[in-house]
Amino acid sequence: MQTAVVDAQFDLVISLCTRTGHGSTPGVEHLISEIPDNPLTAEQLHPVQRLAVTAAEAVRNDRTVLVRCHSGYNRSALVVAQTLIEFGQDATTAIDLIRQRRSPWVLNNQTFEPYLTAGLDVAYLLAGLETPT
Repeated sequence: MQTAVVDAQFDLVISLCTRTGHGSTPGVEHLISEIPDNPLTAEQLHPVQRLAVTAAEAVRNDRTVLVRCHSGYNRSALVVAQTLIEFGQDATTAIDLIRQRRSPWVLNNQTFEPYLTAGLDVAYLLAGLETPT
């Protein structure tokens, strides 16, 4: 596997996982929020929504945005789909568009697509009801 280095081709980089050398060029805005590729807690869903709003705002301001995770299939697709929803797309259309443009295997984490179709606000409330065992 070859490491992709982010240079100045993006105005905003959103990283949902990190590893050594996984930063961006100095001067490029870089937001990091470690989100697991597993069912998310309410506390982990909140940054997804916040980052999607931030990405949508950046695009509205003609800024280029990169959303990345380890493989680009689940966590980044979750944030990108929610960003499309922020632009007025319904969840199904957003998911279909990402699968067409990225890969049919996007959002293969079986909990992420229901988060989007239910709505992150609802998913946040439901996740908050879970009690640790």
